Amino acid sequence: MDAKLINPFLEAVTLILPQLGFKEVSHGGLAVKEQIVASHGVTVLIGMTKGVRGNVAYNMTVDTARKLASTMMMGMPVAEIDEMAQSAISEMVNMVTANAAITFEKQGLDVDILPPSIVVGSEYTVRVSNNKYLVLNLMIDSEPIELNIGLAS
Repeated sequence: MDAKLINPFLEAVTLILPQLGFKEVSHGGLAVKEQIVASHGVTVLIGMTKGVRGNVAYNMTVDTARKLASTMMMGMPVAEIDEMAQSAISEMVNMVTANAAITFEKQGLDVDILPPSIVVGSEYTVRVSNNKYLVLNLMIDSEPIELNIGLAS
């Protein structure tokens, strides 16, 4: 996998998430996996088309999703991943992915992003577009999130 397809996401999370109220954003290791992403509880899948093709699965636990949704909703308590919490998490993913798409555009790659789809539950898997994909581990305010990036240009 080409680093030029990963770096826009690293840049996007470090730029966008602090603007949304998150205090600490860091990234850990990278790994390569094949096709199937096993859910940790909440997965948001967002696609990209044209010059960059494929999808990205943002994967997290329900507890992490509740905390992220709470921050997105200005500290409002989130007891469950209801429609409001799902909307907040999807909007966060949309903003990060849109910023990565802007970086791709600056690199000369024409990109469209598709609306995100969110699935809640731990007994399912998601298939990413490519046979092999890169897993980028993030920590957002001490909460782990896994970005499963299956893109090609």
